Amino acid sequence: MDKKNEKSEAKGKGGNKPSQSDKPEGFLQVERIPNFNLLPKTVKRRVYALKRLQLQSANIEAKFYEEVHELERKYAGLYQPVFDKRREIVTGAVEPTDEECEWQSDKEEEELAADLQKKAALEEKQEDSAGAVDPKGIPEFWLSIFKHVDMLGEMLQEHDEPILKHLQDITVKFSEPGQPMSFTLEFHFEPNSFFSNSVLTKVYKMKSEPDAADPFSFEGPEIVDCEGCKIDWQKGKDVTVKMVKKKQKHKGRGTIRMVSKEIPQDSFFNFFTPVKATPDGMDEDLDFTLAADFETGHFFRERVIPRAVLYFTGEALEDDDSFEEEDLEEGEEEDLDEEGEEEDEGDFDPTKDPPPAECKQQ
Repeated sequence: MDKKNEKSEAKGKGGNKPSQSDKPEGFLQVERIPNFNLLPKTVKRRVYALKRLQLQSANIEAKFYEEVHELERKYAGLYQPVFDKRREIVTGAVEPTDEECEWQSDKEEEELAADLQKKAALEEKQEDSAGAVDPKGIPEFWLSIFKHVDMLGEMLQEHDEPILKHLQDITVKFSEPGQPMSFTLEFHFEPNSFFSNSVLTKVYKMKSEPDAADPFSFEGPEIVDCEGCKIDWQKGKDVTVKMVKKKQKHKGRGTIRMVSKEIPQDSFFNFFTPVKATPDGMDEDLDFTLAADFETGHFFRERVIPRAVLYFTGEALEDDDSFEEEDLEEGEEEDLDEEGEEEDEGDFDPTKDPPPAECKQQ
């Protein structure tokens, strides 16, 4: 390959960067290393050659993630019949067969004490004799998940709960081939008295290419923007706002009257009206809000939707906690090792050895 073609490929998606002063920022970062300028000129030239190779690698990686996205889109079609059946069972549209309900769970049987089994059997018998009504499907399936998951529970307000009882399903759709990379979360609701929408959507736009100004920061696709949808609230049912009464004084006559004013209030449904990034940038609070929104979108897509029943039962939460505890224990062990290096020299026996002087009671 001649040098001309090599340079052309190295530019990748970063655009034309002809000379030293116009190189991508990543090319110049190496010069910030202490003593880099003290290296022989020939060595520095070779380092720049390695960085050009690294840029080519980043562009190849970007293509890899684009194909991964296409693979996700393909397999989404294979998952869909499974998720459709899940929705039918949750909503009570179909009743699973005895065969479909078979599940081996020795652990659950062992954990359930004999007296609790007897109590459960007695209560079941009493319910049957009283003609208890069998609930439809799995009541409050998705609302229960919201309550179980800390990330979602923090967004949930008491006035949101009656609405989320009508949530029947959450699905994800990937962008079509040839379209910009994105995914859409769809929240499906049964008819209700709060809004007329049957589906609320949130689109997350993604980018999978190295940044021209800093190509070596590329670590895979990232969400760069998101768009919500308009909720057609019924009159007086919008939980994202509340009415407050304020005193208003007339400038000329000095008379006072009470006026009602609509102000925003916390609600999960603000999720569908996300903050937007601006060319001028945002303050720290807005930047944090946007980052949290992107994290929530990923969490719905990668965890909640594919593993919904395990979040409903709490099993997925136990898995998450196990990882967190393991990481914490490892960190604690490291801290203890560092702090206890001197103590390893010998064991202290309070019955034989006197306490150190500085520890004696005054």
